[in-house]
Amino acid sequence: MKKFTTYNVTPKDIEKKWYLIDAAGQKLGKVAARAAIILRGKDKPIYTPYLDTGDNVVIINVDKIVMSGNKGEDKLYYNHSGFPGGLKIVNYNELFGKNPIKPLEHAIKGMLPKGPLGRELFKNLRVYKDDQYKQVSQKPVVVESL
Repeated sequence: MKKFTTYNVTPKDIEKKWYLIDAAGQKLGKVAARAAIILRGKDKPIYTPYLDTGDNVVIINVDKIVMSGNKGEDKLYYNHSGFPGGLKIVNYNELFGKNPIKPLEHAIKGMLPKGPLGRELFKNLRVYKDDQYKQVSQKPVVVESL
């Protein structure tokens, strides 16, 4: 009788690629969900929950991203300093006006696992406000459908 063995992925088996997502005219949630799937590696057959099997993602044109409905006024972001009375609340429009990159990064970070693996995966993300990005030499593959 033949014995079957389970294939375990090791870090040397992982091959990382670069992907480019153009966020112009796209919805924030769709861009964030697609980026999180690529970062996590769930679109690969070698996906392993406890390893970084994902790829690197570059997102451009974040200042042209759209939000549907009344979410610009209704969506709130909370930040607490840790001191009594240190809660600060801003809505999406205020945060987007100050720094358009923050809402997208916040959405993607919330879709990644919490803990050391999530922090490691988040380092594979590059977000740029306009269409100028530094990772040209990596020749990122453009992600077409969202």
